Amino acid sequence: MWFLSRKGPSGFSASSTAEEVTEGIDGTGLIAIVTGASSGIGSETARVLALRGVRVVMAVRNVATGRKVQEAIVKENPTAKVDTMELDLSSMASVRNFASNFNSSGLPLNILVNNAGVMASPFLLSKDKIELQFATNHVGHFLLTNLLLETLKKTATESKKEGRIVNVSSRRHQFSYREGIRFDKINDPSGYNGLSAYGQSKLANILHASELARQLKEEGVNITANSLHPGAIPTNLFRYHGLINGFLGLVGKHVMKNVQQGAATTCYVALHPQMKGISGQYFADGNVAKASSQANDSELAKKLWDFTQKLISTASES
Repeated sequence: MWFLSRKGPSGFSASSTAEEVTEGIDGTGLIAIVTGASSGIGSETARVLALRGVRVVMAVRNVATGRKVQEAIVKENPTAKVDTMELDLSSMASVRNFASNFNSSGLPLNILVNNAGVMASPFLLSKDKIELQFATNHVGHFLLTNLLLETLKKTATESKKEGRIVNVSSRRHQFSYREGIRFDKINDPSGYNGLSAYGQSKLANILHASELARQLKEEGVNITANSLHPGAIPTNLFRYHGLINGFLGLVGKHVMKNVQQGAATTCYVALHPQMKGISGQYFADGNVAKASSQANDSELAKKLWDFTQKLISTASES
């Protein structure tokens, strides 16, 4: 259990909070995009980054809810710089619209936190006819990252400050389908399992970050890409499972992390000076962690990259 964890090499543990891992860090002048920032660890990530002086763009599906979170952040911290923009990661059109609006705003971009997600849903297709969890958790973030990459590169070059891309994955990546990524059955309802499909999408998050890190290093760009497991947290990710949701509401606070602890690793990877130059790694509890053998498969990462690009291209043509 998290409260028995010892501090790792970073000096932090599973019980560390987002405020604790960023204490004393001045993020003034930095701009970050946080997807899924209207609830859970996304809203806490946005709050703490803003607390440290970062200007935060909350990329959210429900703008009204996002603005309420924005107002709460500013009420608590009147100097906070927070914006809300609409983004539905299950829709490539929405992703393209968001990226176009942000890129045309002229704002720089130092940090991209790919946090939003849907978990263990029944079999559903996205607006682009892709299995919903894979579409939202992986494909949407993959496309978003690609569309914002030039702005990230330009900012890193002009500011001479390291850019950071953070993919929020999950320990559930270890429990994907046997083959890891069902390339030939992404949209096949037969054999579909909600939790395995979630694991598949979270495995994809790690593979995406790893291959992106390799490409950025090869290119000599001052941008890092890492992935992480935030910890088990009773958030609305469990909304498709009423029984589980109810159970977590009763016992979650005793055996799981709270939201403040859940956002800690994200904020650590996004902002901490200890992370300078570290790329292509997987983190948990504020420290480098061990991912599955499939997550460390560089050939699988390259195959997924090519597969995702083709998927996006095909969807755009239809």
